[in-house]
Amino acid sequence: MLDLLVIGAGPGGYVAAIRGAQLGLKVGIVEKEEKLGGTCLRVGFIPSKALLESSERFRATREDAEDHGLDIEGLSLNLPNLMVRKERIIEQLSGGIAGLMKKNKIEVYAGHASFVSHGDEGINVAVGEQLIRAAKVIIATGSSASALRGVEEDGDRIGNSTEALSYAEVPKHLVVIGAGAIGLELGSVWHRLGAEVTVLEYLPRILPACDGAVAKEAKKILSKQGLKFKLGVAVTGARVEGDQCIVEIDGGEPISCDRVLVSVGRRPHTDGLNLDAVGITPNARGFIEVDASFAAGKTGVYAIGDVIPGPMLAHKAEEDGVACVEKMITGYGHVDYDLVPSIVYTEPEIASVGATEEALKEAGRAYKSGRFRFAGNGRALAQGHADGFAKILADADTDRVLGVHIIGPSAGELIAEAAAAMAFGASSEDIARTCHAHPTLAEVLKEAAMDVDGRAIHR
Repeated sequence: MLDLLVIGAGPGGYVAAIRGAQLGLKVGIVEKEEKLGGTCLRVGFIPSKALLESSERFRATREDAEDHGLDIEGLSLNLPNLMVRKERIIEQLSGGIAGLMKKNKIEVYAGHASFVSHGDEGINVAVGEQLIRAAKVIIATGSSASALRGVEEDGDRIGNSTEALSYAEVPKHLVVIGAGAIGLELGSVWHRLGAEVTVLEYLPRILPACDGAVAKEAKKILSKQGLKFKLGVAVTGARVEGDQCIVEIDGGEPISCDRVLVSVGRRPHTDGLNLDAVGITPNARGFIEVDASFAAGKTGVYAIGDVIPGPMLAHKAEEDGVACVEKMITGYGHVDYDLVPSIVYTEPEIASVGATEEALKEAGRAYKSGRFRFAGNGRALAQGHADGFAKILADADTDRVLGVHIIGPSAGELIAEAAAAMAFGASSEDIARTCHAHPTLAEVLKEAAMDVDGRAIHR
């Protein structure tokens, strides 16, 4: 019998399995897909970032080379090679995870897991024809793309992010339904490669989870790049007619295009697990409710990552996995969900941690704000990427940093400093008094921290 069985080999699952093995447990992990790594690695964060990097290099070479004194003739896109590179990265990382399973002596079971029974002698889980018994089980099955009522997805012309990672040719006109992170990232990829891109959003703004000022700046920059936005519109249907896709809009003219990307969020993926066998009933939104120890249902069953409430992010799932296993073995494990960074990998990148200005106002929290634009930063100007700003929100009385929001070059890397500072209860004064190397993009954070008290130097 196993000490621990993990169902799902995505970021949360495989990290939990490794931590369990490190703590001396006999661990097994189940994965229904051919490759280990979950949605994040196979059809999510990793392949999309590979395409974002390649497409931005293509755009930059085409549009910015002359400004850098580079004369380039005959530039053309080789889409098949671009896709080969993406697949090579997936294979390398998936193989690396398989190697980690072997190194940590974790048994890997291939197939779809389903709970069979729960008793004093352990929890029985079926994987195909095989019956596995474990003392404890962690559910880490992740999430899948949400569908939109009235939209007839065919897995090709009208599909979700999975299909949008592997188009065989650049669409002439791509309609993206949903102006969240995934829609904007993949819309940016195909726009850089030559597609006309129209983004439709039900809400009156893009990036609904972001700080309002950052979202407004992002729309301005992305519109300047050429993405077209239609906000406050309700999509009532989409279908394929001949060689075109028709997108119906409530009260508006239908939009004709040749591909549609549906990006309206994600839902927890628990299909076929037979959760009733272990006393679990998902909530109204499909999430598995857990306690502070990640326990769900009957004794010995736990859940982490996208299947439980909270941010649906790979790094949050990893933190869940470590905390869950440490809690069950050592009695201590903790994730501060108020300090989970989020990143949108457009160009420029968008990153945040902590409270937005809107949330602070709604809570009636008194705060101070500081801001500094990348246009005043020497490194950003030298790189040719000076759009955007950093914004720091601090408590009006204690000066403790409550939120940091960045839109600009390498925002996803810069947010780590903010997350670390906030984890240790830093004030804006702490960041302002910390020596930052020059010239670096990180100086923008220092200047924003100084601006909280109105004393930015290069403003």
